[in-house]
Amino acid sequence: MKRSIFSADHEEFRGTVKTFVQREIAPRQEECRSERRIPREVWLGAGEQGFLGLPVPARYGGGEADDYRFHVVLAEELAGAALAFASSVGIHTDVVAPYLIELTSEEQRERWLPRFCSGDTVTAIAMTEPGAGSDLAALRTRAVRDGSSGWRLTGSKIFVTNGYHADLVLVAARTGDGRRDISLFAVESGAEGFTRGRKLDKVGQPESDTAELFFEDVPLTDGNLVGPLHGGFRAMMDRLPQERLNSAVINVAHAAAALEATLAYAAGRTAFGAPIGSFQYNRFLLAELVTKVDVARAFVDRCVEAHLQGSLSGVDAAKAKWWSAQTQNEVIDACVQMHGGYGYMREYEVARAWLDARVTRIWAGSNEIMKEIIGRDLGFGAPAKHR
Repeated sequence: MKRSIFSADHEEFRGTVKTFVQREIAPRQEECRSERRIPREVWLGAGEQGFLGLPVPARYGGGEADDYRFHVVLAEELAGAALAFASSVGIHTDVVAPYLIELTSEEQRERWLPRFCSGDTVTAIAMTEPGAGSDLAALRTRAVRDGSSGWRLTGSKIFVTNGYHADLVLVAARTGDGRRDISLFAVESGAEGFTRGRKLDKVGQPESDTAELFFEDVPLTDGNLVGPLHGGFRAMMDRLPQERLNSAVINVAHAAAALEATLAYAAGRTAFGAPIGSFQYNRFLLAELVTKVDVARAFVDRCVEAHLQGSLSGVDAAKAKWWSAQTQNEVIDACVQMHGGYGYMREYEVARAWLDARVTRIWAGSNEIMKEIIGRDLGFGAPAKHR
C-alpha cells in the first residue's frame, strides 16, 4: 500500500540515512555483534550527519526538526539494517532527548545538548529495577538530601539499553515517601559511586550493549535534577506514548525488512523444479504476511499523524505497541519457517531478525501491560480481591 505521510523532504532524508547505513553500519555489523556494542565512530558519524540532534534547537547544535516524521524515517532505515541500531539510537534521540530539551534549565541544556547532538555523549535512561519491572511507582532506588543543594543516590537498575557505554544516564529515583514521589537525575560517567555490571548476555540484539547499573551513595547536586522535584513519574508517563510509538515504528519496519528478504528467498529457492513461492500454501502465506505488515503499518502511520497533531493518546500508543510487536513476531517466525533449515542459521538475516524480535513483546511495557491499559480504558478495572 502506498503511504501518504511523507513529503519529498522526508524521502530525501531517507536517502541520506540509507547511504549512512550502507557506508557506516553494514560493514561493521559483524564487529558490532562480536564486541556487543555500537562503536563510538558510528555514534560520531550519526552526529555529524545530524541524526542524533533532530529535535534539539539549533543553538545547541541540533537540527530543530519539529516534525516527528524525520524520526520515523531514521528509525525505519536503522531497523531495516538491524533492530539493535534502531533501538539504541531511538533511546538517545526519541526517549532521552525530550527530557533534556523540555525539562532542563538553560545551564543544563548548554552543558549536555551540544555533545548529545555530536555523539560525543551517548545517553541512556534507567527506569527498570530487578524487583520492579513495569510498575514504575514501585521502584526502590532512592535519592536523599545531603545539605541544602546536594543529594545522595543509592540503588540499582537493570536492562538499561546503552547502559554499558553511556556517558549520561537519566535515573528515576524515589525522593519522598509517596508512591509517586519520584524524580529524575542525570548521572554522568565517572561519578563517584556509579558502577556498571557486565554486559548482559541477551538472546538477540548483541550489537546494543545492555547493562545493570549500580549507584552507591552517588553525590549529586540540584544541577543533576532534571525537571521538578517529585515530577519524574508524571514526566515519564507523559513521554511514554512517544517511546511506544517509536517501538511500533521500529517493529513494523523490522518485520517488513525480514519479509522482503523472504520474498527474495522464495523467488530464488527452488524445490521440485519450481520456486518455493509458487506453491499454493507458500503463496497464500506470503499474501497473509504482506497483508499483516500493510495493515499494521497503516495503523502506526495513523498514530504518527495523531502524534504530529498532539493528539496521540496513551491508549492508542499502547495498541500500536502491542499489535506491531505481535505482528512482527508472527511474520518473522513464518519467514524462518519458509527458509527451512537455513532459517535456523545465524548467518541468515531472517534468523538474526527472529532472535532480535522476541524482546519487542516485553520492552517499552510488556504486551500484557498494554492490554491492561486498553482494557481499563474500556471501563474494566481490576476485579476486587476476594475477602
